[in-house]
Amino acid sequence: MDSIPRKRPKSETKTPKRRNPKSSHSPIRSLLEPPQSFFPSKEEFIKLLTMLLIACAVAFTCSFLAKHLGSDPKSFCDSDSDSIDSDLDSCEPCPVNGECHQGKLQCDHGYRKQGTLCIEDGAINESTKKLVRHFERKVCEAYAHNECYGTGTIWVPKNDVWKDLRSNGFMDNFDESANNFVKAKAVEALAELLEKRTNANGINELKCPESLMESYKPLTCRVQQWLLQHIVIVSSSCAMLVTCAMLLRIIQRKRRFSSRVEELYDQVCDFLEENAVTSNSADNNCEPWVIASRLRDHLLLPRERRDPLLWTKVEELIQEDSRIDRYPKIVKGEQKVVWEWQVEGSLSLSKLKKRRETQKRVRQISDSNKILQDNYNRRIAETIS
Repeated sequence: MDSIPRKRPKSETKTPKRRNPKSSHSPIRSLLEPPQSFFPSKEEFIKLLTMLLIACAVAFTCSFLAKHLGSDPKSFCDSDSDSIDSDLDSCEPCPVNGECHQGKLQCDHGYRKQGTLCIEDGAINESTKKLVRHFERKVCEAYAHNECYGTGTIWVPKNDVWKDLRSNGFMDNFDESANNFVKAKAVEALAELLEKRTNANGINELKCPESLMESYKPLTCRVQQWLLQHIVIVSSSCAMLVTCAMLLRIIQRKRRFSSRVEELYDQVCDFLEENAVTSNSADNNCEPWVIASRLRDHLLLPRERRDPLLWTKVEELIQEDSRIDRYPKIVKGEQKVVWEWQVEGSLSLSKLKKRRETQKRVRQISDSNKILQDNYNRRIAETIS
């Protein structure tokens, strides 16, 4: 049994692997390279960046507050001191419309403090404008009423306007200093806007300028004054209009009169012509003449009979017509002027055509009636038989 050799396991008989030449440097590299957990991840990097931004904002805010709130502001340079002698690095220059004393700023009346400036006070400025408008309205309306109706005054005492303002309680919203300031500002504005004088009694008076007073006149007054200033042009224009209207009316009346005369003349001719044709027919015993007065009353309207000139013009046309004969004739014991158509068979073509159509229509109607009567008689005869 000792002579049987034992086999080594395969694990022990493994051939040795080739050593990688780089494997000898791996311990050194592992010592030099940082581990993978050394760098932050993407989420951690975003959080870090956010924290840095917040920290910067907080630091900037704290610095701003510490600079503007924590530090004492510069005092104002005194108004009495010379600007050259003042140290502008240690004090702020005194603004316009303000007065500085011992480093403090006091704004003038009508101005209020805003930072290092003195700005105009809106309430006081508006009150000053209202005061000026009140003065302007009172003075200009008085002058306008004097110009239009003679009831107002040209020069208005200044004290009367102040009394009216005090009675209306216009200055009750301000203290005495503000009132004095508003009055002073208003007086400055009124000196440029209105005219002023001192009368013999020593009373200050105000007057509205002519150009400004015109805007306060009522509309009726403006129209009246304009008419008075242009009375020649207005009267001439009205006269021309009236004359043109009268001429136009006269021309229209003459045209209507002429057309009516011609119309009556045509009616007279037609009537006389038809009467002449009718009198010549065998089955008619009417006279060929017509009494002129009866024909006139027959053709004229009642309102036209009041105008004798109308029928006179018709008679003149008839007298010039050679187809009509005019002669006196005794009718029922009275002498009348009669008219007679002298031309026989002179009906116009239109009248002849109209008469032929009428006769034709009458003939057709009579023929149709005759046919109907014959048919009726025939049916009766057939029924009896």
